[in-house]
Amino acid sequence: MTLKYATLRQLKIFETVARNLSFSRAAAELHLTQPAVSMQVKQLEGQAGLPLFEQIGKKIHLTEAGQELYRRSLSVSDELRAAEEALNSLRGLKQGRLHIALVSTATYFAPPLLARFMKAHPGVTLKLSINNRETVLAQLAANEIDLAVTGRPPEHMDILAEAFAPHPHVVIAHPKHALAQGRRIPLKRVAEETFLMRETGSGTRGLLERLFASHHLTLNVSMEVASNESIKQAVMAEMGIALLSLHTVGLELATGRLVTLDVEGLPILRNWYVIHLAQKRLSPIALALKEFLREQAGPFLAGWGHAAPARRLKRAASQTL
Repeated sequence: MTLKYATLRQLKIFETVARNLSFSRAAAELHLTQPAVSMQVKQLEGQAGLPLFEQIGKKIHLTEAGQELYRRSLSVSDELRAAEEALNSLRGLKQGRLHIALVSTATYFAPPLLARFMKAHPGVTLKLSINNRETVLAQLAANEIDLAVTGRPPEHMDILAEAFAPHPHVVIAHPKHALAQGRRIPLKRVAEETFLMRETGSGTRGLLERLFASHHLTLNVSMEVASNESIKQAVMAEMGIALLSLHTVGLELATGRLVTLDVEGLPILRNWYVIHLAQKRLSPIALALKEFLREQAGPFLAGWGHAAPARRLKRAASQTL
């Protein structure tokens, strides 16, 4: 058997079923009937000579052959899209499709930047995913996205990473907290306080854990919270303190609802990165977005979180935690 005569339509239908792991959801997305979707997949299985899906209970799963074909079909889709956008570019058209994934912390500044980009490229269709770092990297590894924005590139993936803006992290507290007026507070003293922490898989949580481990300190965690917004609300309710990106608390600092603690060695100065698979052939639009972030993100974020003392940002040493 051979896939020589498989059609692009069959591959598209198969890819949609594989992504949804559901014939009915794929049919709805493609505006086809479920029997039509099932027939096309069955024909593709006939050409492959192997089952592509298996049903266990009420759920369908990709077989080993299905997983291999799914990876290949994504590559085919990428190549076709890149060819279409390259031709559009040669015709002088500013068109294309982009799938971008953001770590949740980036949602505080990335949407306004993306809106500027979209305004300059009205023919672009953007699909935006927002998840914690672990999920975003899984999407990247599966070649489900074009670009990802994260605060720390993965160390064990074949990717290209480009820093495009500074990314400071600070310890926040209620304005009436006992340490709010302190200066150069030792981290050992801060470790005595109760911390609110993001969920496992969050980049912010990993940064906090590495910070304390590097000083041989133990975290006193009172609550695990799945969003930065919930952490801010809990800190404002005087339930504890937290380490967060400065870019998530600009409004609360400016209005005096939160303060940053002047802790020795903080802020931790990191960078924001735009990353993609090293072997991925980026479309002209994806390349344009990377250039846009390089040129626009730094100035856009320059005044973000201005309520944090400038002298501490200047003296903070860049750390690789």
